[in-house]
Amino acid sequence: MHGTPHIVSDVMTQTVVSVGRRAPFKEVVRLMRDWRVSALPVVEGEGRVVGVVSEADLLRKEEFRDGDTDEHPRLPGNAGLAKAGAVTAEELMTSPALTTRADATLAEAARIMARAKVKRLPVVDEFGLLQGVVSRADLLKVFLRGDEEIAEEVRREVVSYLFPLPASALRVDVHEGVVKLAGRIRDTSLVPVAARLIRAIEGVVDVEFELTAGRPEEARGAGRP
Repeated sequence: MHGTPHIVSDVMTQTVVSVGRRAPFKEVVRLMRDWRVSALPVVEGEGRVVGVVSEADLLRKEEFRDGDTDEHPRLPGNAGLAKAGAVTAEELMTSPALTTRADATLAEAARIMARAKVKRLPVVDEFGLLQGVVSRADLLKVFLRGDEEIAEEVRREVVSYLFPLPASALRVDVHEGVVKLAGRIRDTSLVPVAARLIRAIEGVVDVEFELTAGRPEEARGAGRP
């Protein structure tokens, strides 16, 4: 019943800067500054993603600047000290890289970001080759959908499916992404289902109901003798 959800390829950035394993520390910093990004994919060969270098990785050098990092800068088991002593992208990067596919849904990409607490994900194909990058800001683009576009999808994909009543029986209003469903319905037990389906529609911020139980014709006949 649902319309096709947006996928990562709909919102990702296709023009992507990346670095090789041997890229020096300062080159990584310069590229992040020039491209205004918080992380860079590390690639090898024809573009296979092998890791990611983030601002947090680079900041290890500042974090441990006052500590004794010269004795064992690459001591196994202490990733912070190892990265503090790093001079190349390979030594800095987190590997294997967290990635997503171009055909993944935005919800799937958002879950990966949330669980890993990262801001950007490289987008790869079935061979692990870099296709683009998707960021938190990209995922938020769905909330720029117009209110009327959202309302039309609610009417088509939810109301007509759960409440097959005359068009005048239920009113769908959307303001700043908040959906309001008002009117009279026969089966109020379907309201939680409707709420879940409406919240699953991309661009919906929240949903409100002003519904009463009863047949739609009762509302039209109210007040008659």
